[in-house]
Amino acid sequence: MPRYALTDIHGCAQTLKAMVHDQLRLTKKDELYLLGDLVNKGPDSKEVLDFILHLQKQKYQVHCLRGNHDQMLLKGITKGPKHLSLTPTEQELLLESFKISSVQHLPEKYVSFLKSLSYYLELPDTYLVHAGFDFNQDDLFSDKEAMLNIRDYKPDWERLGNKKLLHGHTPTPLHAIKKAVTHKSQKLNLDAGCVYYKNAAYGNLVALDLDAQELFVQPNIDRPYPVARKG
Repeated sequence: MPRYALTDIHGCAQTLKAMVHDQLRLTKKDELYLLGDLVNKGPDSKEVLDFILHLQKQKYQVHCLRGNHDQMLLKGITKGPKHLSLTPTEQELLLESFKISSVQHLPEKYVSFLKSLSYYLELPDTYLVHAGFDFNQDDLFSDKEAMLNIRDYKPDWERLGNKKLLHGHTPTPLHAIKKAVTHKSQKLNLDAGCVYYKNAAYGNLVALDLDAQELFVQPNIDRPYPVARKG
């Protein structure tokens, strides 16, 4: 049965639903891996989490990883809103989504879900992580900060057992992702900058079929909403 991976949804709930229902036509025999940054920046973080929780409750095989924005939201809940590195508009979208006046009022079921998210997953042929690994570390899998935030690193494939590496975190133009898939790149960034619909190079959610190496592209349909222009 197909295995799919996608990443960096950033509160774009309608785009995610279109990807799952219309593009992938997900069945309960399929596996879907979400590589983090489920929340923040976009218009409906709550609906993204509700949709994921609904799929899991209906026994769909949906597995989620932790991204830096998921971690940031948890930090904001425990340490206060000043720990959210979001614009005032982005904070407003987040609070409106959950219909709360402060991030510290986030309902417990969402807090529990975010706390349950793994930092990485190892499949028989692939490692899945939000950002990547710091190959300067003795123990790749203990550096949680790197798994959430690292950029511009070169994998030591021997240390990964020559498995593939799928990640997100750094918005990448769609043409570059397509090229990497065509060239069967061992390291593949699936962040097509879905939330940044005002940039011509971004504004897409992409999913990869891990076995067929087929790329599915769903343009952002959550627009319009106020969002910073990327780059």
